[in-house]
Amino acid sequence: MQTLLSAVFVFLHVITAIVFAVLGVLVLPFPFAIRYKVISQWAVINLWLLKYICGVRYEVIGREHISDQACIILCKHESSWETLALQSIFPPQVWVLKRELLWIPFFGWALAVLKPIAIDRNAGRKALQQVIKQGITRLKQNLWVVVFPEGTRMPRGEMGRFGIGGARLAVESGHDIVPVAHNAGKAWPKHGFKKQAGVITLVIGEPISVRDKSAGQVNSEVYDWMQQQMDVLADVKIEAQK
Repeated sequence: MQTLLSAVFVFLHVITAIVFAVLGVLVLPFPFAIRYKVISQWAVINLWLLKYICGVRYEVIGREHISDQACIILCKHESSWETLALQSIFPPQVWVLKRELLWIPFFGWALAVLKPIAIDRNAGRKALQQVIKQGITRLKQNLWVVVFPEGTRMPRGEMGRFGIGGARLAVESGHDIVPVAHNAGKAWPKHGFKKQAGVITLVIGEPISVRDKSAGQVNSEVYDWMQQQMDVLADVKIEAQK
């Protein structure tokens, strides 16, 4: 039954992506705030579908750590779920992502409307400078910047090596980092089709100041926090609530 329900969700996930891609083109002439409000509803709708079709819910620990001042989010990446949830939980945001995602029909079109920092991951230092320059511009506009420091989704239970981009952006801009960990990989695994009913836990850490720290020190601090949280979340069961 769960496989069938997952198939229904995937079908609606794709259909709604097409609908919102078209909406993205239509709202392109409008200010970013309006574009974001419209396009981000795709994430909200899909979280609702995930809940009522597949039985996948979520709880958030640490909402009080979301401030009025834009920050850089460094988030654990092990599922597609967090790309939806962050839009529902945090204020308006832009993402650092690989530019190839913008080439995906419909999905990429909607992404392009939301002012992402789309980088060529093979560009090395040039890509890093792009993250810093465009990231500072977005932060000055009071937009949060989302970075997945591992660069790609990791198998559940594994921590990838952190790229330096998010930490460098924080140090160069002076903005705090808000670390995020979760166990979404148990419900929606990497490359997984079947969604496991249950409750995902997402943890928002206290903002980490970058004052008088190097990018390497910041990365180590976030990595240690995330590893600690992932060790705890590994023991948290996600079975559906009765």
